[in-house]
Formats: sequence, structure tokens, C-alpha cells
Amino acid sequence: MGTREEILGAAARIMREQGYAWATTKEIARAAGYSEATLYKHFQDKTEIFLRVLEEETPGLAALLGQLDRRAGAGDLRENLEELVATAVRFYVDSFPIAVSLYSSRALLAAHRDRVRELGGGPHAPEERLTRYLAAEQRLGRLVPSADPRAVAQLLLGACFQQAFLADFAGEAPAEDRLADLARRLVATVLLATAGTGGG
Repeated sequence: MGTREEILGAAARIMREQGYAWATTKEIARAAGYSEATLYKHFQDKTEIFLRVLEEETPGLAALLGQLDRRAGAGDLRENLEELVATAVRFYVDSFPIAVSLYSSRALLAAHRDRVRELGGGPHAPEERLTRYLAAEQRLGRLVPSADPRAVAQLLLGACFQQAFLADFAGEAPAEDRLADLARRLVATVLLATAGTGGG
């Protein structure tokens, strides 16, 4: 494991335990066993570290979203969406403890929001990528023309976010069998509401 990865691992641990607001670059560098100067050789600031933690140290939503464009027309639509739902719930469960302290101060949230925009990230990305994927599936005839790809994306990801919030509040990550069942039910219901398409 290289320096960059060790810094990200330390950042993820500290952010999960203390939240973003209280995880300073000095503390992250110390926990990783490096100087703060070394940290800044790999990352511009704490916001970039935060974004990289979400991409690289939390369950693989970013990686899966990055593959969606290539999945249009491949495999079974229902199975693709079930995988996405399960992955999104895991991601949101893992990222809640990291991100929640951003909301402890409106000034902190505003500053973080502005910096995230500069870096080209943000919480809108999953919705945008899933919408694009669903629109591609629609053009291929695998999602009915009457379906609204953005609404489908919003319904699925909104449900994932809410279920993750409930799981995090309860202090229990959802068991894999329950997560698979949730994914099946959510996807089946959404596809049924869009006229029941979803086969491969």
C-alpha cells in the first residue's frame, strides 16, 4: 500500500469515527504516519480527500456507476438495477457517518458545497448517471417509452437513501439476504409501475 492509499485509509477511519467536520488534515496525516506536507503532495485539501474517500474507501457505488454506460443492452435490466440498489444502500450506510457532520454548520456546508462544485463532484452524480443509463436502455427498447428515466432513478436512489438512513440510525447494516430482498422488491415495483418491462 502506497502513501496515498494509507492517507485515504486513515482519513476514512477518522471521518467514520468523528465525521467530516472534525477530521482535520493534521489529524489525518498523523494517523497515517506522515507529515501534513506529505498529505498535501497527494491531495489539494480536505474536500478532495473526502471525495476520494467516498469513491475509493466506501462500497463500490462509484465504480458501478462508472460501468453503467457500458451495461446498456447487456445482461438483464432487472438484475442490473438490483445490483445498483444493493450497492447504493451499502454506500449510503457507509457514508452517513462521514458526511453527516457537514450539516452541523450552514457555513461549513456552504463552503464544502462550493469546493465540491469546483472539483466536479457532488451528490447529484448517481442520479445523473443512472438516468443516463435508463435512457439508453429505453432507446434500446428495454424500458417502455412511457417511463421517465429520471423519475425511475429518483425513486430507486431515494428509496436507497431512506433505507440506509434507517439502517444507520438503528446502528445495524442490513443483512445481505434482506438487502437482496429489498433490491428485488424495489426494482420489481418500479418496473411494474412503468408497465412491467425489465427483461434482458
